[in-house]
Amino acid sequence: MVLGKQGAGKGTQCVRLSHHYVVPHVSSGDMLRAAVKSRAELGLRAQVLMDQGELVSDELIMEMVGQRLAQPDVRLRGFVLDGCPRTITQAEMLDELLAPETLDLVIDLEVPTHLVLRRLAARRVCVDCGTNYSVSSPPALKGICDVCGGEVVQREDDTEEAIGRRLELYERQTAPLLHFYRRANLLAIVNGTGAADAVTRRVVRVIDEHLMDDRGRPRSERA
Repeated sequence: MVLGKQGAGKGTQCVRLSHHYVVPHVSSGDMLRAAVKSRAELGLRAQVLMDQGELVSDELIMEMVGQRLAQPDVRLRGFVLDGCPRTITQAEMLDELLAPETLDLVIDLEVPTHLVLRRLAARRVCVDCGTNYSVSSPPALKGICDVCGGEVVQREDDTEEAIGRRLELYERQTAPLLHFYRRANLLAIVNGTGAADAVTRRVVRVIDEHLMDDRGRPRSERA
C-alpha cells in the first residue's frame, strides 16, 4: 500500500509497482471516477464531495474496495493499494476485509507541501483512463491522451481552493495513519522527490528488502 499527500506522485508509483511485481493496481480514486462517469448511484453521491475536495464516506469507499479485493486476480496474486485507507476507520475496516491475512508493507512517499501544490496545479488527467500529464509534460497531441485517445483535462478538484482543502483534510485525517502503521511495524518512509524513475528505484529497494529474510530468501518461502 502507498500513502502520501495528494500530488505526491503515489498514483504514478503504484502503477509502476503494479507492473514491476505483476500484481493488480487497486485504486479507490480510479474506481470512484469510473462510478462518477457511469452516473451510477454511488458516483452521483460522490461527485459533489469530490468536486469540493472532500473525502467520500468511509463506508462507501470500503464497500467499493472490498468488492475489488474479493476478485480472483487480487486474491491469487496480491495487489498494490492506492488511495485507501485515508482514515483510521478505513484502516480498521481494511484489516477486517483482509483477515486472516495482513498487508505486507505500507509506503509513505514524503514530499514537501510546496512541491505538492506545484504538481497539482500543473496536473492534467485523461477523463477515460486516468493517465496523468502536466503542463511541463503534456500528451503528444494537445488535449488527447497518448494511451487511449481520451480527453485530457484539468480536474475540477485541482483548483487552488480544492487543493488546499484536501491538504487540510490529509493533515487532520490521513496523517494519523502513519502512527497507526508504525505501531503495526508496517510503515516505511521513502523520499518521493526527484525523477519518477529514481523514486521507483527507492521504493522497490525498500519493498525487496522487507520481503526478504536475513538469508536473502523470500519470507513466504521460510520454513
